Amino acid sequence: MDPAPASPLAAPLDISFDYTRSLGPVLGQFMTGLRDRRVLGARTSDGRVHVPPLEYDPATHAPVTELVPVQPTGTVTSWTWTEKPLDGQPLDRPFGWALIRLDGSDTPLLHAVDAGRESMRTGMRVRIRWATRRSGHIRDIACFEPVQAPDPEVDPATGGDPVTVMTTPIRLSYTHTTSAEESRYLRALAEGRLLGQRCPVCRKVYVPPRVCPADGVPTEDEVPVRDHGTVTTYCVVNVPFAGQRLDPPYVVAQILLDGADIPIPHLILGLPTSEVRMGMRVAAVWRDPETWSTTPENIAHFRPTGEPDAPYESYQEHL
Repeated sequence: MDPAPASPLAAPLDISFDYTRSLGPVLGQFMTGLRDRRVLGARTSDGRVHVPPLEYDPATHAPVTELVPVQPTGTVTSWTWTEKPLDGQPLDRPFGWALIRLDGSDTPLLHAVDAGRESMRTGMRVRIRWATRRSGHIRDIACFEPVQAPDPEVDPATGGDPVTVMTTPIRLSYTHTTSAEESRYLRALAEGRLLGQRCPVCRKVYVPPRVCPADGVPTEDEVPVRDHGTVTTYCVVNVPFAGQRLDPPYVVAQILLDGADIPIPHLILGLPTSEVRMGMRVAAVWRDPETWSTTPENIAHFRPTGEPDAPYESYQEHL
């Protein structure tokens, strides 16, 4: 009797980065106003006032130039309830997400309302609860609250230079569950092996296994792949960025493993960046086997083997 197949692997994954954007003349004024506890809307050619402001008129497509103040009070036009807030949301207790049309605006603004479930309703009158400290960001509006709520203590209007740039932390947390094929590939990595799969139609070998992009069918036959390969293309990283593990400059290359038909990206170390080249033969440098797990990070990087360069014709179809 065949042994029962192993369960698919699963692991929590977190992706996070700071997203920075320049605001331009319209959103810059809007964010500057929020910092100073004022809300500005954009008046378009039809006379309607939009909050948040539009940068271009939807009818004429001309840049919006007229910004007008609106009130910090408004009316809930639609809402939904959040019983279990997620990390990074405006409140850490149950609250309502609502579309709120501020007094003086013709369009609603999406934001959180800090009110009990029994109090939330369409037509509810609310007002802005300003953040204690403000910097020129949509989070300067901490949330909305019923107009009957007591006045909170906040810093006075800040003032200062116009706001031109906004930085927002972006984070996505989820659980990734692998396919049976990917699980076998990862378990092979934990044993120090590279495993590909062959498409039954075109016979190409893919590492990691996947649905064949050419024929649209799952790969089937498992094929051991050597941990040596050929650099097909590469990039020299010269620009530092947050979370970088190596000091620039360094090389990230596409490496066509021996026996595979699609390259994988990886680091090339062990020589000056100026000496990395297309066709260069490289080999995987594995980490200490005691640290191996079901992850591609078992391979620390690739290094040159000293073999003669592969002829261009041997990898030209894999660029």
